[in-house]
Amino acid sequence: MTSLVELRVLEGPNLYFPRAAIKLTLDITTIAEASDETVLRFARRIGLRTTRPGAPGSGFRQRFAMRAVERLVRAIAVESGTRRLAVRVRPTSDANQLVVAFPWRNRGRAQALGNAVAHALDALPTPDVEGAVSEAAEQVAAAEPGTRPTTITPRIPVVAVTGTNGKTTTSRMIAHIARGDGRLVGWSNTDGIYIDGELVEGGDYSGPSGAGRVLAHPQVQLAVTETARGGILLKGIGLTRNDVSVVTNVTADHLGLQGIDTVDQLAEVKSVVPRITRKEGWAVLNGDDPRVLAMTAIIRAQPWVFSRDPDSPAIRDVMNAGGRATTVIDGWLTVLKPGADPLPLVELVDVPMTLAGLSRFNIENALAAASASLAIGIDVETVVAGLRSFLPDAEHNPGRMNFFSLPGDVTAVMDLAHNEAGLEALLEIMEGVRRPGARLLLGLGAVGDRTDELIDALGEIGAKGSDVLAIGHKERYLRNRTMDEIDQLLRAGAARVGVTDIETYTTEVECLAALVGQARAGDVVGLMCHAERQAAYDWISEHGGTPDGADELAAKVRAASS
Repeated sequence: MTSLVELRVLEGPNLYFPRAAIKLTLDITTIAEASDETVLRFARRIGLRTTRPGAPGSGFRQRFAMRAVERLVRAIAVESGTRRLAVRVRPTSDANQLVVAFPWRNRGRAQALGNAVAHALDALPTPDVEGAVSEAAEQVAAAEPGTRPTTITPRIPVVAVTGTNGKTTTSRMIAHIARGDGRLVGWSNTDGIYIDGELVEGGDYSGPSGAGRVLAHPQVQLAVTETARGGILLKGIGLTRNDVSVVTNVTADHLGLQGIDTVDQLAEVKSVVPRITRKEGWAVLNGDDPRVLAMTAIIRAQPWVFSRDPDSPAIRDVMNAGGRATTVIDGWLTVLKPGADPLPLVELVDVPMTLAGLSRFNIENALAAASASLAIGIDVETVVAGLRSFLPDAEHNPGRMNFFSLPGDVTAVMDLAHNEAGLEALLEIMEGVRRPGARLLLGLGAVGDRTDELIDALGEIGAKGSDVLAIGHKERYLRNRTMDEIDQLLRAGAARVGVTDIETYTTEVECLAALVGQARAGDVVGLMCHAERQAAYDWISEHGGTPDGADELAAKVRAASS
């Protein structure tokens, strides 16, 4: 077959349907290049009696192809015995390829339908166009039904967290708060599967398999699932629904992969999570992100927005619609309900993750976590206690905004910082603990599956925000690039703002060691750490470094602002 680029079985709710679906990526060259006579015969065979297909290779022909493929799927389905079938068709960045999706109940017949559609398209240049469609329908009718979808209907409450930045920190905070409520919590994220705070299986479980493994544990009372774009696109969400959803934000990341080329398309992918939140549940949405706020139009659940601005139009609109909001008033995290006085929860200075309110990204994470925890039924006192006790350290939040004190009065900060927003957040908190006259030294790096533009932008952001810049590569995450290629992109971005004196190191730990070796009293060393987190922790410990607790962080913030 030449027309079938990919057939993917999505086991649960996905970008196209709120249930299991087949996703086909089809090469439509046969339609695009066929003669007028051929495409008109094809159109009549599949029930398009009146149509203007446009000239071969034209944009009009591509639009005709979208309509024709949809009708082709329906025609084969009906002729093979399926009465009704929902079909979605989307263009891609390649003018010669389309994505078509349809829901399924029987895997074998659904896959047979996908293959049959491609066979029919392959036969388009042949004289017997009509017969090819009939033959395709016969193939589907003869196929074995196959298995049913494995989508799980949860037996316990589920909080599902998605977004570009902050989802891991937010999901960890929610799990921490829920454990303080006495619940046995299972949660899945990019680090692995955790049951009651213990890592039981390492690896990236931010997809449907992570949720399934958590829910399979017989003693778990609450599931907290981190849901990444890759899992939604490649497998679908493994659950039929959730009770509370959280969308932290949507920014440029992983663009150019799996047919997602724009931030608007990425937002549409993320919206699958709140779309399957049950009607009686809550969708917790970032009111400061227009793309996230727009999801209020497609959810069935009750809206609960969070915003750093208590006068945000998002809060006003959601409150008028009977929803809830969490915001900051006079330095306090505060819950707003229609027809009630504001409910102050805790001062920002008492929430260690916010660095006394200096980290706006972690303020948003705290607002989101507090909202979701209250929405799932945890009492106010327990939520406040959890926010007070969750620390930016390797125990509570490994790899995310971890602070250390090193000999010589040097501070080190480690964070994933995997995209532009993440790097800006890292630089923001480094600035928040920099004493007057001290320097910021940044270990910059990038994983290989980002676009050239994003890697270049990281170089520019890092160069503008630091006093000393070095590159620490991530050999395990080059992803079909070379170190030299990534190096050149990062250097090009830095050079645009006049920074060219940059040392390169082949590992993150070598980069950390070099920057700490240059640091003076009061300096802050930041490391974008992805590949060697434990090795970096070990290096810091071996060289006399100690993790910062809440008191140490507060003291550093006070010293920086004096």
